[in-house]
Amino acid sequence: MTLQQLRYIVAIDDYRHFGKAAEACGLTQSTLSLMVKKLEEELDVRIFDRDSHPVAPTGIGCKIIERARIVLYNAGQIAEMTRSEKEILSGPLRIAIISTVASVLVPGLFKYIGAQFPAISLQTEEMLTSTVKEKLRKAEADMGLLTGPVDDTDLLEIPLYHERFLAYVSPQNPAYAQESIRYETVFNQPVWIIRDGLRQLDPAELGHGEKVTYERFFEGGRVGTLIQVVNDNGGLTIIPETHSKLIMFSQQACLRPIVDPVPSRTISLVVRADYIHEAKMNAVVDAIKSIIPGTMLDNVVRKGPLTL
Repeated sequence: MTLQQLRYIVAIDDYRHFGKAAEACGLTQSTLSLMVKKLEEELDVRIFDRDSHPVAPTGIGCKIIERARIVLYNAGQIAEMTRSEKEILSGPLRIAIISTVASVLVPGLFKYIGAQFPAISLQTEEMLTSTVKEKLRKAEADMGLLTGPVDDTDLLEIPLYHERFLAYVSPQNPAYAQESIRYETVFNQPVWIIRDGLRQLDPAELGHGEKVTYERFFEGGRVGTLIQVVNDNGGLTIIPETHSKLIMFSQQACLRPIVDPVPSRTISLVVRADYIHEAKMNAVVDAIKSIIPGTMLDNVVRKGPLTL
């Protein structure tokens, strides 16, 4: 078994086509097929079902490919350890981001990384929190930006900044007349959410004393959609504090602080526990520090090794 063979089966899994995978690997299709067949014979298993269209891994093949991705990731890290910092600050950087953070951070990340580290090829993708974690575990993403705590021993979490949630209230809602809204008042009425579809959350769905978390009730959609729904249909929703700067000035009159208690979240940079690219990590931390107001930044965020 060789690293090259592992790269081949990963390529086939990515493209789900032997011809396209062979082209991506710089091989003929017959050579690629022969190399994969040799690996299957060595392991005495079928990694791919060649009769399916498109080609798909078998049950055991899925497990082998998942492990192959991690082996290739760790092998790449060995090479990275011997490179200079200048060389390390180059190449692809894959960041998985939850949707409610992406619109705030992605434009600034591309601007900062592009200006300060033009040799880095930044790639970002929006996804759910659970998918971000899975991508990191499988070494399909280098970093993740999501709400903490992650509660995963395989992942290292670096808190970056804290933000409150604000109520966005229709002028037709009685709460619009208030300077601030009590937490219980917000959730004693239907609240527009995007979770398992766009809908209103009925107060009866909440258990007595149940804590409302943003990820549980609002993950998976765009804040701008919730705001537009309130504008067109009335009612209210809640939005992260950082989004208050992204909405139109006229819409900011609909924002109200939520009090007693003040709901909030912490956004964290998350990497695999065996992550070694400290220079790239610090570059991303610096980029976010240039985007987020200093009053929101977590006191523990500082440059240095993975003991951040």
